[in-house]
This record gives sequence, structure tokens and C-alpha cells, in this order.
Amino acid sequence: MQRPIRKAVFPVAGLGTRFLPATKAMPKEMLTVVDRPVIQYVVDEAIDAGIEHLVFVTGRNKGVIEDHFDIAFELDATLKARDKIEAIEILEAALPPPGKTSFTRQQAPLGLGHAVWCARDIVGDEPFALLLPDMITLANPGCMTQMMTAYEKFGGNVIGVEPVPEEETHNYGIVARGDGEPNGFEITGMVEKPAPGTAPSNLYIMGRYILQPEIFALLGDQEKGAGNEIQLTDSMIKLMGGQRFTGVQFNGKTFDCGSKIGFLTANATFGLERPDLRQELLNELRSLLND
Repeated sequence: MQRPIRKAVFPVAGLGTRFLPATKAMPKEMLTVVDRPVIQYVVDEAIDAGIEHLVFVTGRNKGVIEDHFDIAFELDATLKARDKIEAIEILEAALPPPGKTSFTRQQAPLGLGHAVWCARDIVGDEPFALLLPDMITLANPGCMTQMMTAYEKFGGNVIGVEPVPEEETHNYGIVARGDGEPNGFEITGMVEKPAPGTAPSNLYIMGRYILQPEIFALLGDQEKGAGNEIQLTDSMIKLMGGQRFTGVQFNGKTFDCGSKIGFLTANATFGLERPDLRQELLNELRSLLND
């Protein structure tokens, strides 16, 4: 019987420089895909997988994320006075239960590994999920739900992966694949941004993890690596020496909303998934392509 995964960590302290000037006053995680912030998609994926407590690692000027997951009394009162029942239901569906969110500051941009380490006291001595908010997924069941299934079977640590063209492997963290099926194979190695032609596979780490709490001690002692930052991959490699890592090539698609093309593609794709928008959006896209 595996220990349950009750908490999920969301590193949301990044500056979002690739989306300036839009992110000068608004966190990149609050940019909308159709009509919901990017962070809402990622949080919903975690909750659908059974996560009970949401841990946000924030930075300066990120207070709007905390406000988003809180009640807006003036807005609620106005909607109720105007009998906007549908809008009220939309807001209520996005609201976590009281006491089920925590926020902590990273304070300095020292990398993903450092952001995860900042959540150590809130997570405590239990396994946890880690979801990168730039990456939203389209899958049924959700990506984290599929990973939970692998965790229940294999235990240890679980990493979501997806194939990428071999000529692009130098841009990602890449895993080496051992025995097992795509939905649960042993990871025998990993490397952060390998030199062109040296990647052990074409499977990249796509921003979804289930990690054991021993990772925190390793991150606390981790020296800076690629990009002069504390890399999560470096500590996972050390943890791999004593614990199993399972890869899940999940059934679905990832959209990197930290890039302009990924963000635009996500908007088009999720818009086409909406029955109330699909036909009109198709018509507009066809019109644009025919111009």
C-alpha cells in the first residue's frame, strides 16, 4: 500500500519575460486560455487526481494568484444581486475548500529545484505531486490521474514524459528508458538539456512529477547546475541511486504555455474542444487561412 499523495506543489514565482509587456503587471500564470487562467487548468488537473492541498511557491507581484483562489465578496454580491446564476456557479467551481491552499515565497530566482525546496515545511515528510504551471495538458483521464495509477502500482517516484523530435532534445530534460510499458516503465537515467546527438531517448520530462520527501534534503545540499540554477533533475539523479523512478508516457497532449506558439496553440485547441465555441471558431480559423 503506497502512501497517499495529498499535496501538490505549484512553482509560480517565474517572471514570464517571454510574454512582456503582458506580464509586466500580470503574472504569466494568469494569462487566459479561452476563459480560464493557465494556473486554473493545472490546479483542476491536480484536484481531479485526488489532491487535497494546494501549495503555491510564489514571488513578488504574484498576489493576484492568491486572490484568484479566494472569494471576491464584492463580485459575488453583485452577481447575486443581478441573478447571474451561471457566473456564480463558474466562480464556485474554481474555488478550493477553505484551508486547502498554502502560499510561500521563493524570494530569489534560483531555479526550479530551489522553488520545490521552498515548499518543504508545508509538504512535510510525505510524497507529493509537482505540477509546472506553464504546462497544461489535454487528456482524459488527466495526466496526473494517469500518473497516480502508475504510482499505486510501482510506488517510488513517477515522472510524466512525452516524445519530442530528436533534434529538439537538447532543449529539455530527457530520460533513459528501461523495461516496462509506456504507461509505467523504469527510468534508468536522466540528463538536463543533453548536447545534440547525446540524448538517451526522445522522451522529455513534461512538467508532471510525483516525488518522495527525501528529495528535499538533496535539494537543500544541491549545488547550482545548468543555467547557474539549482536543478531539480540533478537531485532526482541522486535520489535514483536508492529509489525507483517510473516514467509515464501519458495518453494526451501537452501545451507549453510559457512559449508564444504553445500558448496560441492551446487557445485554439481548447477553444475547439468547447461545444459552444467550436463551430464559430472553426469558421473564423478557416476564414483566416483562406485570406
